[in-house]
Amino acid sequence: MPPPGPAAAAAIQLGVPPPYLRTHGAKMARRHMYDWIVLLLLAAIEVVLNLITPFHRFVAEFMMDDLRYPMKPNTIPVWAVPIYAVILPMLIFAAIYVKKKNAYDLHHAILVRQFIQNTALVISSERCVGKFAGLLFSVLITGVLTDAIKDGVGRPRPNFYYRCFPDGVPNYEAVTRQVICHGDAKVIKEGHKSFPSGHTSWSFAGLGFLSWYLAGKIRVFDRGGHIAKLCIVILPLLFAAMVGVSRVADYWHHWQDVFAGGILGLVVASFCYLQFFPHPASKHGLWPHAFQHHNPNPETENQGTTDAHQSVLPHDLSVVQYVTSMEMRTNGRALDNMEAGSGRAW
Repeated sequence: MPPPGPAAAAAIQLGVPPPYLRTHGAKMARRHMYDWIVLLLLAAIEVVLNLITPFHRFVAEFMMDDLRYPMKPNTIPVWAVPIYAVILPMLIFAAIYVKKKNAYDLHHAILVRQFIQNTALVISSERCVGKFAGLLFSVLITGVLTDAIKDGVGRPRPNFYYRCFPDGVPNYEAVTRQVICHGDAKVIKEGHKSFPSGHTSWSFAGLGFLSWYLAGKIRVFDRGGHIAKLCIVILPLLFAAMVGVSRVADYWHHWQDVFAGGILGLVVASFCYLQFFPHPASKHGLWPHAFQHHNPNPETENQGTTDAHQSVLPHDLSVVQYVTSMEMRTNGRALDNMEAGSGRAW
C-alpha cells in the first residue's frame, strides 16, 4: 500500500503530546460509566461471597482416608495472585502502549481532518479501556463464579482431616459417623472451599487474557511460521498451568479442582477478550471493535460495519490503513530478527 499523500503525511506530527489523554478522557469516562459501575458491583459481590460460610457437606469417617494429606504452606501465596494475574498484564499493556505511542497511537491522535482525529481519539481511548476493562472483567467475573461455586459445592480440601482435627484426634457422630470438627473455625471454613481452584481460575483469567492480547498484537496467526510468536503467547498459559500444579502439590486442591478452575478462567478470559477485540486471526486483530463499529455518518449508523467503512473518505482511510500496515511490518521484522538470532529485536 502506498504511503499517504503529502498533506496527510504532514499532519502526522510525531512527538506531540497525545490530546486524547487530556481532551477525550472525560468523554470516555462518561461513555464507559456503566461498565465501571458493573466492575464495582462485581468487586462488592466478590467480597460478600468470601464472607459467606460455604455449604458444609456430609463428611463421614470413611471419607477422611482420602482427606488426610498434611497441611502445607502455599507455594504461591494468596497475595501474589493479583500481582501476576492483574498487575503484571497491566504493566505489559502499559509498556506496549508507551512504546507504540510515538509511532502508532499518535499517528491516529492528530491527523489533519476532524473526522479522522475524532476516530483516532475513540480508537486510542478504546484501546486503553479495552485492555484494562477487559482484564478486570475477566478476573472479577471469574472470581465471582469461582467463589459462588465454592460456597455452593463445599467440597473438602485434601488436607481437611488436619483442619478438622488439628491435634490428630478424630471425633465422629455416634450414629452417622459424621465428623465433629474441633479445629479453628476459619481454618475449617477454608477447608470447605476446594472446588474449583481459585488460584488456578484467577491465573488463567488474567494470564489467559494476556495471551489473547499478545496473540493479536504480534499477529500469531499471520501464517508467517514464527515459532517465537507461539512461545510468547504460550508462556503466560504455561505459568498459569504451573500455578495449578502447585495447588495439587501443596495438597490444597484435588486435580479436578485445578482442571475445572483452569477451564473456567480461560473460558471467561476468552469471552471478555472477544467482547473488546476481534479474534487474533482476523485482519483487524490489531484494533478493538470500536474501530469497526465507529461510523461518523449518522445516516449510515445502523447499516453495519461494512457500510461504516465505506462511509470513510478514501484518502483519510488510506492513512489509517497505511499506519496499520506499518505496525504489522514492524512486528514481523522484530520476530524475524528474534528467530535469526539477532540481538536487536525492535
